[in-house]
Amino acid sequence: MKIIVVGGGKVGYYLTKTLLEHGHRPTLIEIQKELCTRTANELDIPVICGDGTLIEILESAGAGRCDALISVTGQDENNMVACQLAKTLFHVSRTVAKVNNPKNLSIMKNLGVDIPINSTESIARLLEREVDSAAIRQLMPLSQGTSSLSELQLPPDYKLHGARLSELRLPEESIIVSITRGSEFLIPRGNTQILSRDKILVICKNSALHELSRALCLEE
Repeated sequence: MKIIVVGGGKVGYYLTKTLLEHGHRPTLIEIQKELCTRTANELDIPVICGDGTLIEILESAGAGRCDALISVTGQDENNMVACQLAKTLFHVSRTVAKVNNPKNLSIMKNLGVDIPINSTESIARLLEREVDSAAIRQLMPLSQGTSSLSELQLPPDYKLHGARLSELRLPEESIIVSITRGSEFLIPRGNTQILSRDKILVICKNSALHELSRALCLEE
């Protein structure tokens, strides 16, 4: 996913690093030049030096083409404004705001922030679970939340219709448990074909969900 992170402090830096390691395409917006330089050099990602509450800065970061925006500055009002602009002007499908003052949590929700959260450690995991819900629905967390049992619903015009599992380059951190095809329940083998409208159960590490989604052509 293409994700914009607003705020390049300690939280923003490590969040951006985590998203990058999980296969996302993050762009950072940060107002302090020295933080911009450090992040650009260390993570080798696009960095926009400017105020994330300004329309022109969000536009230059590619807000009109991103899947999600996460604002993790130290100011709740800035996080709220960045999320509101992303949602209303750029039609970003998912916005996440770090809430520094827990009293502002309900205000964020009422003002349309999709995921206001005051536990910064959970932001990356929460974002993945929310944004990927259209293609991959997580049914049960496993291994203290690092993995999950998930359900994949293949579309009617599935690109890989007829492909055999042995032909797919699925991530090593995933295993397909079953395939439901109409009223038929299949225990898959390497020569099992996957067809349009199949419902697939898979166990996968959360860090490999995007790789799995790409391998199955569920991401554009």
